[in-house]
Amino acid sequence: LLQFLYFIESLRVTRMDKGATNLPEEAVAYLRDKRIPDLMEHLLHELIVNQPDDPLQFLSQVLSSPIVPKVMISGPPAGGKGTQSKLIVDMFNVTHISTGELLRAEVNQGTAIGKLVEQTMLKGDLVSDAIIIDLVKQRMNHDDVKTKGWLLDGFPRTKNQAIALQALGFIPQAFFRLQVPDEVSIERIEGRRHDPVTGNCYHLAFNPPPQDAEIVSRLEQRSDDSRENAKKRIATYHRNISEVEDCYRSILQRIDGNRDKESVFSDIQERIQELQQ
Repeated sequence: LLQFLYFIESLRVTRMDKGATNLPEEAVAYLRDKRIPDLMEHLLHELIVNQPDDPLQFLSQVLSSPIVPKVMISGPPAGGKGTQSKLIVDMFNVTHISTGELLRAEVNQGTAIGKLVEQTMLKGDLVSDAIIIDLVKQRMNHDDVKTKGWLLDGFPRTKNQAIALQALGFIPQAFFRLQVPDEVSIERIEGRRHDPVTGNCYHLAFNPPPQDAEIVSRLEQRSDDSRENAKKRIATYHRNISEVEDCYRSILQRIDGNRDKESVFSDIQERIQELQQ
């Protein structure tokens, strides 16, 4: 089984280039044209995650069902992950999973985990990987995720988190990395403003608030949206992203995020549509 898994992965990594395998060229052309490595990886993933008592019957059901998207999107702070995530959800109806939203939900509900998370954040410490992974695992096991597919927004952030997800069987079909120059990210972060009354978010340059003195006067800037904090967050991102990429090298797609949102999404949309064919 391991040899078979390595073989399938080698086909994906080499993109089945000529001479990369010992198979006849006709066989390689067929595998490439019909995207057999992607299909086999999908079937193996479903077997590992679900561990059915009757594998053949289970695989028959899997093959008769549409392949739902399972993707990750990464990028620096203010790199456009939230914007592109919304576009992906609107277009493909996948379940959006954000660890920040999961943590806030626990805090708002006053659960035991939520109280621990709140205390941790008040101290300025990072929430442990164990807690975050457990919350992601619980969310990924909901029926809507299984039937609609999933989009992990900004997660995993570290190699250890990526390895933990793989151990649980949560393996994406595509890993999108949005690439944005540091100065552009800083400009986006510094200009963000929040309306505490309506909850609306604005940007002084790209999405300015209404010309209403009352609204403008009450706008707030998050304490961690200062230039100094922005640089620290971006530096942390750069320290970790290479190791995360290594975990998803065969499915990695780098996207130029320093463009209008429609152009960025066009590249993402094209790849996800390929996965569904």
